[in-house]
Parts: sequence; structure tokens; C-alpha cells
Amino acid sequence: MDRKTFLRNGLLGTAILAGSTVRGQLSQNEIDELKPLEPVGFNHLPTEKTTIMENAIFHSAESRGMANHGWLDTKHSFSFAQYYNPERMHFGVLRVLNDDIVAPGMGFGTHPHDNMEIISIPLEGDLEHRDSMGNVTVIRNGDIQVMSAGTGIRHSEYNKNPDKQVKFLQIWLFPNKKNVEPRYDQLSLKAHDRHNRFQQILSPSKDDDGVWIHQDAWFHLGKFDQGRTATYTIKKKGNGVYAFLIKGKVNINGQEMQKRDGFGIWNIDRLEVQVSEESELLLMEVPMTL
Repeated sequence: MDRKTFLRNGLLGTAILAGSTVRGQLSQNEIDELKPLEPVGFNHLPTEKTTIMENAIFHSAESRGMANHGWLDTKHSFSFAQYYNPERMHFGVLRVLNDDIVAPGMGFGTHPHDNMEIISIPLEGDLEHRDSMGNVTVIRNGDIQVMSAGTGIRHSEYNKNPDKQVKFLQIWLFPNKKNVEPRYDQLSLKAHDRHNRFQQILSPSKDDDGVWIHQDAWFHLGKFDQGRTATYTIKKKGNGVYAFLIKGKVNINGQEMQKRDGFGIWNIDRLEVQVSEESELLLMEVPMTL
């Protein structure tokens, strides 16, 4: 599919406003605001800085949007809240990839979402979740959490510990079904299942490994020793993959990546990963059009 076709079939998003603030308070602000999207399609793909191939985009860690609210230090791979970049609105149905650090005892107050698939991957610390469905849980490193917001859900997330930070990835995908019944799930993953291989942590199927969502998307995590190689094969024709390097240094299909870099690629059958130093890598395979 060429660039013009992508633009013609581009995504149209709707505004979602979620109040975010410290624990115990509730206010409306712009920390979790998604501004309305025009049918931008792939206008952010590729950029002039992408020199290795026409079907790829590279986002260095330093190029991300950044905001520090005191209690929340966050970096945005795509436009979010006060960070607006018309060339970085989304990668296919992947709309939000936030790298969040929450101060001890602080967090996101109760706020609403609808018609979005929301995934949280804790990297460090204990994050307590409460929602309007009655769920009260704690997620930690090694867990994955998913919410299908559907017709509407209210929830809060805060750092359970008074003396330690929480670090987690907050990821939002456009769903392939609107106004579904809201749902929540979380799963503890077995770390040894991703040592020097890709472990599936999310899919469209209830019967597959990992959690599931209302979208033809597959997420995989891998932790690799220096010098290892790995191959990832696309699950569904037409999907692309956005790779986010949690730590380390790798080369993916010719693109060098370092800690917190992002690399999106489409119109391919597989990824070839070469590991230069001990690394942890998240692969997000997603549809490129809605």
C-alpha cells in the first residue's frame, strides 16, 4: 500500500478527555487529553530523517514529547496532551505510547475513558488500580494490564508505595469494535518465557497466550543476551510493527536502536533482530488502517 492510499484510508479519531491529578483529588486538565484527529493517515510516515528505507519511521528517545508535572514525569512517543506534533499522531491504530514515572504516593485521580483499548506494562514499582467495575488490583513488573473502555469506564491509578517510584508504559489502541461492554484483565507473565525469545503477551484471541483486546494486534516482549539474534514473523498481512526498546542496544532490519528509541516498519513479512548488548524489547504489531 503506497503513501497516497494510506492518506486516503487514514484514521479519524475522536477527542477523549481524562482528568489526571494526584491521588485523592479530581480535576479536569490536559495530562490525559487526546485532541481531535483529522484523517491524517500516515502523514507522519516517513520523515526526512528516515534514510534506511521508505516503509519505516524512526523515533529517537530524545525526540519524544516531554512533560514534568512534579508528581508525573512523562515522555510521549506520539502527540498527547500539551505535546502536539502533526507528524507524530499515531502509528496505524497505535495512538498513545507514554513512558511514565509516578512519584511515591502519587497518581492519576479517577477519570473516564471510552472506546479505547488501554494497556499498561509496569517496569518498576507497584501501581494500584481501581475502577467503576469494582476492580481493585496492584500491577507490578512482570504483569500486563488491559482495559477495553467501550461504552465508558472510570478508573484511577496511583503509586502504592510512599518511598519508591513507579515506572510503566501506558499504551492506547483504537479498537475494531465500538461501544463494547467495558472489561478489565491483568496477567502475571513468566519471565523465563521471554529469555532470548519473543513472548506473546497480547493478542485478539481469548484462547491465545497473554491478555486479549478488541483489535487485530499482537504484542511480544523479549529479553536477549548480547550477541543473540531473533526473528519475528508478522501475524496478519497488512499489519505493521512498532518496536520500542526498553533497554539495551539492537539492530532491527538495518536500523540501530538504543534505550527508549522507537522504530515503526510496515509492508514486511518479518523482523530480523541483532542484539548488540543485553536488551529488553517490546514489539507491537498493529493494523495500519482502521
